[in-house]
Amino acid sequence: MSHGPFWIRRPNPTRLARLLDEQRSASLSYPEAGATAGEIPSGYHAVREFRILGRGEGLFERAAEGIRAWAPQRAAGIDLVPTRPQVVEGESLLLSFRSFPFHVTAACRVVYVVDEPDRYGLGYGTLPLHPESGEEAFIVERDTAGEVRFTITAFSRPQVLLSRLGAPVARRVQASVTRRYLEGLVEAVKLP
Repeated sequence: MSHGPFWIRRPNPTRLARLLDEQRSASLSYPEAGATAGEIPSGYHAVREFRILGRGEGLFERAAEGIRAWAPQRAAGIDLVPTRPQVVEGESLLLSFRSFPFHVTAACRVVYVVDEPDRYGLGYGTLPLHPESGEEAFIVERDTAGEVRFTITAFSRPQVLLSRLGAPVARRVQASVTRRYLEGLVEAVKLP
């Protein structure tokens, strides 16, 4: 049984793949595609959090690889369909996770990629099969002193009735997931 992106039981892998296929041709569920790369539009709940990852030989490269491997999402307990989406503009993916009492499916599309000598990351936006409407970006940067910073920028608002009714809970869940994203990349870049 499903209510949009909310499920009582986790959909099986075949169903998740079918849901993603259905979303591939859908338009983004918000008009401000790419806005996490600049000014956050009004009318949304905004998030901007960062962690200093440190300095050192290879740290920026490990952080960029962590973004490519979707380490922040995996650390937050999110399953991905496909299991390692390509970090290319236009790639559609499905995030699948448990948020008591539901199993949530959240379809997204990569709307931009940053691939520069000292900046790497991506922004992805929501598709119709997502409880929220908006965008989230994951960017690692190295400054001239060699310090590497990981920043998450997001804006969102409820897209479905259940999200609107549970908005205060959704904000707490979002804050917790953002923290786990940040901590996930911190862990991913540590040397063995």
